[in-house]
Amino acid sequence: TGVGRTTLAMARERDLPPVLARVGGGHAVPFVAELTVAAVVIVLLLTSNVLTVVGFSSFGVLVYYAVTNAAAFTLPERAWHAPRWLNVLGFAGCLVLAATLPVASVSVMAALLAAGVVVRRLVLRRRGAAGA
Repeated sequence: TGVGRTTLAMARERDLPPVLARVGGGHAVPFVAELTVAAVVIVLLLTSNVLTVVGFSSFGVLVYYAVTNAAAFTLPERAWHAPRWLNVLGFAGCLVLAATLPVASVSVMAALLAAGVVVRRLVLRRRGAAGA
């Protein structure tokens, strides 16, 4: 469900096709995004090893949490129970755990992440040129 909501948010920001931003029902469920994510997961499960798919998911979550810890480190005001060293420990812990995942999962997901960063930069450059 979290991936579907992230997909919805990215579609609303025009980082993914707008059709993925469609919602329905009284609770504004992103049904197109959820069905798309479900289809991708089903295809992955049918075409690869379940442990590899779990590794993909784990890598993605750990990178997400590492980024969250890095972002939290930059907060100027903090609660007493959230010292900066805890963000450093969380960041490092996420990266260490990600590195212990199956090599296939790490390499494929790292390549996808790198490709996503490149595509994002290209999209932003194109939008900047179109708006100028």
